[in-house]
Amino acid sequence: MGSKELLHSLALALLHGTFTLFVIASSLWLCMALWIQQPLGSIFSRVLIVLWLLFALSLIGVYISDHLVSRRTDFLIYCAAFIGALSWYFSLTAQQDRNWNPEVAEQLSYSKQGDVVTLHNVRNFNWRTEQDYDIHWEDRSFDLNKITGVNVITSYWMGPQIAHTLVSFDFSDQKPLVFSIEIRKEKGEEFSTIGGFFRKYELSLIASDEKDLIYTRSNIRHEQVYLFPVKMSAEHRKALFIEYLNTADQLRAEAKWYNSLTSNCTTLVFDMVQAISSRPLPKDYRLLASGYLPNYLYDLEALNQNYSLAEWYRLAHINPRAEQYAKQTEQSSEYFSKIIRLDIPQSP
Repeated sequence: MGSKELLHSLALALLHGTFTLFVIASSLWLCMALWIQQPLGSIFSRVLIVLWLLFALSLIGVYISDHLVSRRTDFLIYCAAFIGALSWYFSLTAQQDRNWNPEVAEQLSYSKQGDVVTLHNVRNFNWRTEQDYDIHWEDRSFDLNKITGVNVITSYWMGPQIAHTLVSFDFSDQKPLVFSIEIRKEKGEEFSTIGGFFRKYELSLIASDEKDLIYTRSNIRHEQVYLFPVKMSAEHRKALFIEYLNTADQLRAEAKWYNSLTSNCTTLVFDMVQAISSRPLPKDYRLLASGYLPNYLYDLEALNQNYSLAEWYRLAHINPRAEQYAKQTEQSSEYFSKIIRLDIPQSP
């Protein structure tokens, strides 16, 4: 066999292998999407998954054997079928009017006069267990010129690699306010990381009292929670708060899908900080492996450099102080915000 024939054979083998891998990978993706979405209900969706797998495997067999139809026809048949499946998937639209869980039932809105902002539907639930809580939504007014600090809060619920990211604002004249990008769960719905890749959940922006959002994670769910005050100028603190307001506007205007990889609690915060930053922030794997976000902040010198990263993790861990709070007779939200900050170094 000459060199031209050999190269031609290798090119064909590479082409055939690529098509086979494409069919396998795309079929697995589609079957997972069908499993999560269940467009025909539980039973018929499973039947559809089995039929698609049989279709894909049959086409691979026909393609490899080159019988019945040409490889070109085989390729076109699969691509047409997969494009039809993609058309179904991308026709799924996020909604505003589902039967939501009480903790995400309301949407954040606001009114603004100069630098004074009044937030509507600030969450201030009193949690006893994950299923037992007092529902309370309220209005709160804030002077953006009185923001004195910004804190990044990471809550670990799935090992050291994955954490939920929250951002809290300190004020000189009142208790802090915390923002959280979350999934908007329907009643009876549970969170699934895999489901988050397949248009399972809408996005929700919650503005809350710290004793609601943080206490729930540290004392009710027993997640490991860390609070890191970050260096940020007064101008950027104010701009970041306004970016949260812009996000609230966007979500009220149009519902958006949560995505476990590209549109989640960490990536969206990064996008907001990037929008107000005077210089581009470096992209980093730790924005996806959100449990390492504090390491990323430390490398950017956003944390006080007088302390090592190991010291930061030790000092920023609020669970021991949150447990101490639960044993006190005073159970006010002001006291909770105060006690979880004890011994945490402030940014210069």
